[in-house]
Amino acid sequence: MAILEAKNLTKHFGGVKAVDNFSVKVKEGKITGLIGPNGSGKTTLINLLSGTKSIDSGEVIINEAKKFTKIKPYQISFYGITRTFQTIRLFEQMTVLDNILVVLTKRNIFSALFSAQGGSALGGEKQQAYHLKKAEEVLKKVGLWKKKNEPAVNLSYGQRKLLEMARVLAMDKDIFLLDESFAGLFPEMRKIVSGIIKKLKQEGKTIVLIEHSMDLIRELCDYIIVMDSGKLLGEGEPDKVLENKKVVEAYLGK
Repeated sequence: MAILEAKNLTKHFGGVKAVDNFSVKVKEGKITGLIGPNGSGKTTLINLLSGTKSIDSGEVIINEAKKFTKIKPYQISFYGITRTFQTIRLFEQMTVLDNILVVLTKRNIFSALFSAQGGSALGGEKQQAYHLKKAEEVLKKVGLWKKKNEPAVNLSYGQRKLLEMARVLAMDKDIFLLDESFAGLFPEMRKIVSGIIKKLKQEGKTIVLIEHSMDLIRELCDYIIVMDSGKLLGEGEPDKVLENKKVVEAYLGK
């Protein structure tokens, strides 16, 4: 079953077609790699699927039933979608723990901060305890629990990437759109993220992964989609697609 579909999606920036009449289906419960040279339209596609950028034409289809020609970023959570960004987006002056509590409480920043200090905004001590336990679980998964009281701005680049991953884990959605989640990570951190993605698949989640490392693509992905100049260049199982002459020429530069 296709849990997520782009149908004839188009996005122009001036005279440039970043996504050009693009159609593709993402299978449920699989890890789908989205690859292509820089400027091929990968991030723009993720932005269209997640509502971060408006759609010029075409539609997004979720669960083969819900069709959108317009979608807002705040709406995607209702339809089981969450994402990371190529450029990390955190509440930098808040602690690592509060960055997670904001997501878990689904409230504004001030409510989350108040609740973390023992207020009633979470609806009582039991609910507060639940959110704190969940926050602890996801921070331990990414190895940041010991940093829980650190302001996010004090984290290293790699730790900030891990915190962003922790936030999408805390949202517990069905579809994860991950935009270069391995970029800039040391080998030990890459192992953590790789393990998280594999675990998500075991739990039946669907992952779309933008990634430049072909080793990671081969290791993690069940299926890959190749973009070039906003268009679909190829799709299929990694080993077969990566041997395609057109893909090699466009992406690997050979």
